[in-house]
Amino acid sequence: MSEQASFTIRGRNPDVLTCIANLSNDEVFTPPGLANRMLDTLAQAWANDHGGANIWKDGSVRFLDPFTKSGVFLREITNRLVQGLAEEIPDLQERVDHVLTEQVFGIGITRLTSLLARRSLYCSKQANGPHSVAKRFITQAGNIWFERTEHTWVQDKCTFCAASRATLDRGAGLESHAYAFIHTDEIKTRIAELFGDDMQFDVIIGNPPYQLTDGGYGTSAAPIYQLFVEQAKKLEPRYLSMIIPARWFAGGKGLDEFREAMLSDDRLRSITDYLSASDVFPGVGLKGGVCYFLWNRDHRGLCQVSTHFKDWPISTATRALTEKGADVFIRFNEGLSILKKVMRLESADLQALVPDSGLRFDQLVSSLRPFGFRTFFRGRNVMREGDVMIYQNGGVAYVAREEVATGIELIDVWKIYVGRAAPGTGNRDTYPHRILSTPFIGAPGSVCSETYLCIGPFGSKIEAENALSYLTCRLTRLLVLLHKPSQDTTRKVYTFVPKQDWSRPWTDADLYAKYGITDSEIEFIEKVVRPMDLTIDLLGDAAIDEAEDD
Repeated sequence: MSEQASFTIRGRNPDVLTCIANLSNDEVFTPPGLANRMLDTLAQAWANDHGGANIWKDGSVRFLDPFTKSGVFLREITNRLVQGLAEEIPDLQERVDHVLTEQVFGIGITRLTSLLARRSLYCSKQANGPHSVAKRFITQAGNIWFERTEHTWVQDKCTFCAASRATLDRGAGLESHAYAFIHTDEIKTRIAELFGDDMQFDVIIGNPPYQLTDGGYGTSAAPIYQLFVEQAKKLEPRYLSMIIPARWFAGGKGLDEFREAMLSDDRLRSITDYLSASDVFPGVGLKGGVCYFLWNRDHRGLCQVSTHFKDWPISTATRALTEKGADVFIRFNEGLSILKKVMRLESADLQALVPDSGLRFDQLVSSLRPFGFRTFFRGRNVMREGDVMIYQNGGVAYVAREEVATGIELIDVWKIYVGRAAPGTGNRDTYPHRILSTPFIGAPGSVCSETYLCIGPFGSKIEAENALSYLTCRLTRLLVLLHKPSQDTTRKVYTFVPKQDWSRPWTDADLYAKYGITDSEIEFIEKVVRPMDLTIDLLGDAAIDEAEDD
């Protein structure tokens, strides 16, 4: 056969799929190295479930990438199958044709990516063209399907993906971003229409689009990757593996039901977690990190959780995905043992996590917009009689007491203010960082805009200062981190933080002794949480962030 079929043999230098730029932060091309790590995880699971068998030597296994972009997953799968089936199908051309026509399938997310995927897989944008390495196809698309799909608009929102009509109803000249895989109520019927009535995929694998602009304020965007996961499960593959943002562990807009379903699914057998997305997607500013998972339809059990960050040793543990009383996934294996110690001492069976227990620090934390003032509110520069001081974005000002809409009971008490947005992450996740912006005391007669949260009330200045010392402790801020999916620090991220005795100040040494934290656990805490210095200019967090990121 022609030399073109040898595309299945490694030796391309450089690999073009390591060089192309991403379409956007939500449609990210998967580096070949990452795709191969996911395929290695799949192959190991297959071997474990099939008496050591090699999945790449099985000519009956069918693979689907339902949101292919560069075609890297399909290409790497094909490489492995062509090598693995050499004994079963000695003729190279016959082997290549078998793999490409019978085993490897994809659905393009846009016209551009469908052409790119075909070129990656078939060495030609036309599967039946003269330069294609496949010789059996009669259509240009081959097994990589794409046709423009339209949104279904109801009250200016798509009923399938919740896209904004104002943003994405742009006419036939531009991509609709109505991804075919999730724009149907009957995915099995849809797949049968695309690939045949008898099509059953053994493996679904890939990197779905992450979000769509939802028409909200500024750069507001709604996640959609969970829709691809849910749809793929409905196809009942034997194995499902996707790489997705890790924010679903603890938060994310509209992800509560998805998180609950994932954490209660004992078919989720491994999660490989990258604290920094840039470790696998160079140059991508995706806060909160990414993870890839392996879901196994026929084998249930505990989940192997592996955490990766820079040159840190890989942390691996096999454990349940849920803990009694916790509604989020505890991301750090080491952090889980620390949390259990804290909660065990505070109250048996994690009752400290029950909302009415009276032991939770988050009961002291305000909701967003504690006094009713928006972030963009600007008070007066000159104080008038009867005014109260307002801490606002960029400094302090004054506002009439009668303009305070909510939180009136907190105006004339001692409290603590802390920024809603956490510092030290910039366009990437860095460790150690401070987890919280620098908190400061709020005297009676003061309020704040929604730039800050308000913590209190406290009975005296001394109590407020002692609570402030508690917030500076690394252990306290680690407990915040365990419930914090992004830079946004709402009341909910304080869920795991217990109250303390405010008649005394607190240090990490005090807390380590109280909760029996070991030397190795202390080493972990100090590796992820930066010391906090309250002597730093409280209004200079932006400058601190820049220094930390450098």
